[in-house]
Amino acid sequence: MSILNGFASIVLAATFVSAASAEAHCPGNVASITPRIVRGALIVVPVKINNAGPFDFMVDTGSQIVVVDPSLASQLHLKVQGTVGLVSTANYAAAPVTILDSLEAGSHLVEKPVAAVQDLGQIQAADSRIRGVLGQSFLTHFDMLIDNEHKLLCLDETHAMREKVRGEQIQLVAPPPAERELAYTERLVLSVRLSGIANRQVLLQLDSGSDGPILYPSTNEAEREILKQAARRSGNVSNAQKAFADLPPQDVRIGARTVSQVHFVTPVNVGLNIPARDEAGLLPTVLFKRVYINYADHFAVIEPW
Repeated sequence: MSILNGFASIVLAATFVSAASAEAHCPGNVASITPRIVRGALIVVPVKINNAGPFDFMVDTGSQIVVVDPSLASQLHLKVQGTVGLVSTANYAAAPVTILDSLEAGSHLVEKPVAAVQDLGQIQAADSRIRGVLGQSFLTHFDMLIDNEHKLLCLDETHAMREKVRGEQIQLVAPPPAERELAYTERLVLSVRLSGIANRQVLLQLDSGSDGPILYPSTNEAEREILKQAARRSGNVSNAQKAFADLPPQDVRIGARTVSQVHFVTPVNVGLNIPARDEAGLLPTVLFKRVYINYADHFAVIEPW
């Protein structure tokens, strides 16, 4: 699961069908879901769990699993059936796990999805009405379009959207799961190149639950050359902003294009028990006008603002 860092700006060139259209709708006549947007970044949609609800859940492509707040789990009398490890930007935690009878978002239903029960204090600090996270154990059942320009979420189990989407298909990478992490969840990982790391590809996770690019602390020598230049924040900034240090701008090559002067941050304090992972950081979906994700064929199409 990812966290907010209150930072970022990026530009990426691509093409996308109906990009110039003023009418807000999903490609392929797919039914749309209109989310609430919290703090300009969090995508919040109503869901039903076991036919109860609706409850507000944050859509998070960076979360390995659906997450339910403990108070909601108690309200719904969810039965714990073990524990699961959850990796976030700066922490690792073991959480109780349950299997829901059903989970619905709009007209889309998934039966028997796995869900973790975990405190959502950081997310609820942004909006106390959020009761859970709509993670990959639900999202991977659909093609997905996040339309930030029109504030729409499109989920499609028919693959109708695929025929309408145009643009460079950026292949998703399939890194092995981190130690103690869920082995069956899919992470949306892109291979990019950073100007500060010569002759080496870097993996970044495409994440709808973060509002700015992040590079994790690393033991890799090339990445440490960037990270040791981090500048701590001071002055009139919030505690959440102080949790991150600013890094020198990077030119980022994504697919066939290069994006200039992308500003990353890095967490200041990181838990000692975080499992090793192949991803070097996060690339937020909020930075783009539209992001289409095809889970079945493992690619993404990204349109700039």
